[in-house]
Amino acid sequence: MNSPTQREKVEIYDTTLRDGAQGPGIKFSTDDQIRVIHTLDNLGIHYIEAGQPASNPKAEQIFIKAKQLNLKHSKVVAFGSTRHPKSRIDEDPNINALLRAETEIITIFAKTSALHVTEVLGVPLEENLRIIEESVSYLQKHGRKVFLDAEHFFDGYDLNPEYALQTLKVALDNGAELLVLCDTNGGHLPHQVGKITQKVIETFPNIPVGIHTHNDTGCAVANSLSAVHAGARHVQGTINGYGERTGNANLCTLIPNLQFKMGFDVISEEQMKKLTYTAHLIAELANVAPKDSDPYVGRDAFTHKAGMHADAVRKTKSSYEHIDPECIGNLTHIAVSELSGRANLIQKAKELGIHLDKDSPQVRKLLQRIKALETEGYEFEGADASFELELLKTMGLYKPSFQVLSFHARVNQWAMDRHAESEATVKIQLPDNSIAHTVANGDGPVDALNNAIRKALEPYFPELKNVHLEDYKVRILNGQRATKSKTRVLIESSDENQQWCTVGVSENIITASFTALIDSIYYKLYKCDKAQISNEEIT
Repeated sequence: MNSPTQREKVEIYDTTLRDGAQGPGIKFSTDDQIRVIHTLDNLGIHYIEAGQPASNPKAEQIFIKAKQLNLKHSKVVAFGSTRHPKSRIDEDPNINALLRAETEIITIFAKTSALHVTEVLGVPLEENLRIIEESVSYLQKHGRKVFLDAEHFFDGYDLNPEYALQTLKVALDNGAELLVLCDTNGGHLPHQVGKITQKVIETFPNIPVGIHTHNDTGCAVANSLSAVHAGARHVQGTINGYGERTGNANLCTLIPNLQFKMGFDVISEEQMKKLTYTAHLIAELANVAPKDSDPYVGRDAFTHKAGMHADAVRKTKSSYEHIDPECIGNLTHIAVSELSGRANLIQKAKELGIHLDKDSPQVRKLLQRIKALETEGYEFEGADASFELELLKTMGLYKPSFQVLSFHARVNQWAMDRHAESEATVKIQLPDNSIAHTVANGDGPVDALNNAIRKALEPYFPELKNVHLEDYKVRILNGQRATKSKTRVLIESSDENQQWCTVGVSENIITASFTALIDSIYYKLYKCDKAQISNEEIT
C-alpha cells in the first residue's frame, strides 16, 4: 500500500450540485447554486461539479453565471455522459451541451461494466469501447481536459476485470487525464475497494486515479479512505453526504480524516476552520436539517454530558475529544444537566465578551429561559443574534429601543384572479413614548410586515435603512400535526459591516416570521448603540 510522504496532495471534487441534488427533497435555486459555489470556493475545494448542462435549460444557466464568478480556489466542472449509441458525435445533444458550458474540465461517465453495456446500454462490448473513444477524443480535441467517471467500475471489475480495465485504457489512450473509479451501487466494502484500486494503479502507473463512492452499505467514507490508502489522490463526494438513495461520501468527514488522520495536504488551516459553517449553510440552502450526530461538523460531535466526561473535558479537552473542534469551526458543548448547561452558557457568554459567575441566580434564570425556548422549538445554533439578545435581556444588560404593541397581516385573494394583495399594520411605541401606527403593502404578508415595520421605525432610526434581508428559511418542526405544526423561521440580515441571524417559532408562520424580523432590528440597534458608546469612550 502507498502511504503519504511529505504531505502529499489529495484533490477534492465536490458534486453537491449534481449528485447531492438528487437526494430526496433537495432542490437548489439558481441563486442557491451560486451561493454554494462561492461557499465551496472559500472552503478551498479544488473542483466543483455544477451539474449536467444537457439535463434542462436551467442547468445550462448555472454555467453561464459561473463564467462571471471570480473564484479563487475552485474550478467549475461540467458533467455528462458519453455520446448516445444512436447519435453521431458531432450531433450528440449531450456532448454539444458540455462544450457550450465552456468549462476548462469536463467529466464524462462511461459504462465500464459488461453487464451494463449489454443489458442497460444495449450495445455490443466493442461498440461501447468506440463510444468511449469517440467521446473522450472529441472533447479533448476541442480543448477540454477530460475526467472519466468509470460508472459501476467495481461491479464491472468483479464480473469481467479484463473488460473493465480495457474501458479505462481506451479513455487514457484518447486523452483522459484522470480515471475516477465509481462504486455506483455503493455495494462494496473497504477491503474490496482498496484491492481493486491498487490493481488499477499497478495496471496504469503514473496515471492519476480518483474515487467516487455511494453509501448504500454505510461505507462510502471508509471506501474512499481505503482507495486513497491504495494510491488514489482524487476524492469525489458531497457536502453532508447528500445524494440519491443513502447518499454519497460525506466530504465533511472525508476532508478532516484525510488531513488530520492520514496526513495529506487537502486544504489550508484557515479554510478548514470554515468546514462546520459550510456544512450548516449548505444544509440550510438545501432546506435539510443538519444531523447533530455527524462527525466533525455535527452539533453533538463534541458534546459531552455532565459527569466524568464533562469534568474531564473541562480539565483537559483531549481527554474526550480526538481533535480540537475549533480546527474545523465547531465548538465544545457541555449539555443536558443544569450544571453542564451552565458551563455551556458561561462559555458562550465568554465568546460574546460577557463574564458570568456560574453560581449566580442570573445564570440559573438564563439556563431556564433557554431550555424553555428550546422546548418550544427554538434552535440557537444558527441564530447567534437571537441568543445574544436573550442573554443580554436576562442579565439586565439590554432594554429594547422600542415596543411592539400590536401587528396584523392579511391577504386578499379573489377567486378568478391569481394575484393576491398583502397588507400589514403595526403599532409601535417609540422611545419618546409616541405611537407609530403604520400600514404597508408587500409581496406576501411577511414582506408587508417588514415594510410596515420599516415605515414606522426608519424616521426615528435612519440606520435601519442599511439593513437588508439576505435569507429567509422556514422549517416545519412537527409535520405529523399537519396544519397545526409549529414553524421555525430563520432570517439572515446584513448591513455594510456584518451579517447576523435571528429565529422565531410559532404555530403561526406570520408570528414566527415577525418575531425573527423584530429580533433582527433589535440586534442592529443594539450594535449601533454599543458602537456609539465605544466611540464615546475612545474620544
